[in-house]
This record gives sequence, C-alpha cells and structure tokens, in this order.
Amino acid sequence: MKASAALVENSTYSPSEDEEFMNERQLEYFRLKLLTWKEDILRESGETLKHLQSETENHPDLADRASSETDRSLELRTRDRQRKLISKIDEALRRIEDGSYGYCEETGEPIGVARLDARPIATLSLEAQERHERRERVHRDD
Repeated sequence: MKASAALVENSTYSPSEDEEFMNERQLEYFRLKLLTWKEDILRESGETLKHLQSETENHPDLADRASSETDRSLELRTRDRQRKLISKIDEALRRIEDGSYGYCEETGEPIGVARLDARPIATLSLEAQERHERRERVHRDD
C-alpha cells in the first residue's frame, strides 16, 4: 500500500472535467486516493491504540484525571468517526469495481470531478446533496 501512496503523491496527473468522465485513468486516480486515505486512517488508529494502551497512569490529582479522561473520550469518538469513514471508503472502492463510482445515487448524473477530488466518498451530486440537507433542516426544525 505504501507504493500506492507514493503513486498518488508523486503523480502529476489530476483529473479534469475536459476528459471523458470516469475513464480508466480517473478511476485509478480515485482508487489510489481512497486506498491512501484508508491506509492513513488505519495507521493513525494503530498509533492511537498504542497510545491508549501505554497511558495507564493513575493521576492522583482529580483535575488531571478528568482532563485525561476527556482526552481519551475525544480520541475514541474521533476513532469511531474514522471507523465509519473507512466503511464509506470501502463502499466507494466497491462502486469503482462495479462501475457506479462518480455517479449520483439519487439522479444518476455525474457527481463532478472537482467534488470527487475534494470528497472522494461523495455519493450525491452537489445539487442533490443541497436538496438532502434542506430536507434534513426542515425535518429538524419541525
């Protein structure tokens, strides 16, 4: 996987709206980007686990103990969000394999290279995402 990370980082290729949407080169670009992202998350998670295992000290001061517990809680919440993100990355990789990557789940239209480059796990076009967020806001306000 380290080789894939190097390919993404060293590549001068950047997908463009001017080329055929989701051609082989774009698909490979996004596949490597997703794999690199997943690898980084897994590495960080491993480091967190080592840190949490090594930090077993019992703080005599109540304030220090509370601070340590708060830090640990935040770290675990972050890792839980990243675990969910890995699931979304895996789903995006499956979509690359089945040929549906880059197309809006709601409309079937292309999501857009710029949006995918910024958020490679996107499943909705910008317009569909905005509609979805507006509906959520209305339901939340009710």
